[in-house]
Amino acid sequence: MDELKLRQGDEADTAVLLGFVDDAVAWMNSRGNTGQWGTEPWSSRPDKAARVRAQAAGGNLVIAEIGGVPAGAVTLNSGPPPHIATAEEPEIYIGLLITSRRFAGKRVGSRLIEYVLDQARQRGIGLVRVDCYAGGDGELVRYYERQGFQKTATFDANGWPGQVFQQRVARTSPPGTATGR
Repeated sequence: MDELKLRQGDEADTAVLLGFVDDAVAWMNSRGNTGQWGTEPWSSRPDKAARVRAQAAGGNLVIAEIGGVPAGAVTLNSGPPPHIATAEEPEIYIGLLITSRRFAGKRVGSRLIEYVLDQARQRGIGLVRVDCYAGGDGELVRYYERQGFQKTATFDANGWPGQVFQQRVARTSPPGTATGR
């Protein structure tokens, strides 16, 4: 397998993200999951397409590529969406984590999470949080637990059941900082 490379994403990656989401919607629907992201491609829904465009343009997008082909994406936000309580400390909030169905089974999502945790360490941030769909068979909740996240709070966003997770990271001292005796 080719090496996974990361690059900064931007608004020009909107079509890439919409392609990931549209493929995910079709795949989830084929498995009977219509509650997570609906039944229609997001690229055909102006409100959803605008949401994805805003994530791409927000300055926090990282694209993973394998062999020069987009394989996944993650956003590293400084706080949660409005329906989630804010943390009482600095955090990185994963606002979007998605992988291409083409690269299923290649650990793209896990490697993007490892990147986020490493970024938190490098920035001296001790908390990483994420939320996900908590309905259906619960597989997505179990995925985040396998990635080392612990459940914190649940929520209901207009009938969409969600789970918030957190993971603590050991912070590294910035260069030149005394570490004690």
